Amino acid sequence: MTTQKRSFLSYIPGYHKNAILQIIIVFGTAYVTFHFIEAIMLMLGFSEDRFVSDIMAYVAMPSLPLLKGKVWTLITYGLVDVGFWKLVTNLVWLYAFGNLVQTMVGYKQVWPIFLYCILAGGIFYELSQLIPGSAFAGIYYVYGCQAGIVGMAAAAITIAPTYKFYLGDRFSIPIAVVGGIFALLMLLNTQMHMSLILLLVGGGLCGFGYIKLLQNGYRPGGWMYSLISTVERSVTPNAHAAWMKNSKKRADVLRKMYEPKQGISQKNIDEILDKINQRGYNSLTKDEKETLFRAGKEDK
Repeated sequence: MTTQKRSFLSYIPGYHKNAILQIIIVFGTAYVTFHFIEAIMLMLGFSEDRFVSDIMAYVAMPSLPLLKGKVWTLITYGLVDVGFWKLVTNLVWLYAFGNLVQTMVGYKQVWPIFLYCILAGGIFYELSQLIPGSAFAGIYYVYGCQAGIVGMAAAAITIAPTYKFYLGDRFSIPIAVVGGIFALLMLLNTQMHMSLILLLVGGGLCGFGYIKLLQNGYRPGGWMYSLISTVERSVTPNAHAAWMKNSKKRADVLRKMYEPKQGISQKNIDEILDKINQRGYNSLTKDEKETLFRAGKEDK
């Protein structure tokens, strides 16, 4: 018996069943798009402030007083990262934790966890500004997927608290240690701004809560994929219905060609034509082919 060594890439799910890859592509596309727009605007003589006011202001999450009329930014802020190395670092962390979540609970849970955590982080950030004190003052614009990644990390640790990341055959790092290092780096990145810290807390709590709901039999993200499936069915042609429609047309044409004659009943012809539609001409017996030939033969 011979064995064939599988490539590492063969273990990576395809695009349609790899939500982590989809998220990475979304961020990469957004990064290129925003920098392309910025470059065009600068070439046309517009200032950096104009790019912020005309483009980023409608995507990034503003402080609480400016949120009215831009509620959608509670989601869109988490889908944009304009710093290259910050983006790369975030995506590495996303892959580390998200791939584990995808393996343990399936790819259909990844997008819901990610988006819910971004939304929860945004809500925590905005509500924190209602707390008195300068430490909770909002930043003019906030963007980045940190809340989503923190939520994914919390989800991964909740699912598999004893999991280990292996770096080679023998050396491994417990997920709790990796999570602690990640949390420390995220905390330092906030520069100890309390509203930003609460943004991360909101994402983490949401990730933890989502997994707990899954473990108790709930499917909080099921509606997202049901909606996508409904939209896909509405815009995708029904192949079976089209085949049946064409089969009916073909049968009608054949029936006109083979009208009853020479003592052959309509029932015999219908049965033979139905058999052709279902199984093909080669499924006919010799007698059935002869009957069909006699029915279609013109009278002399």
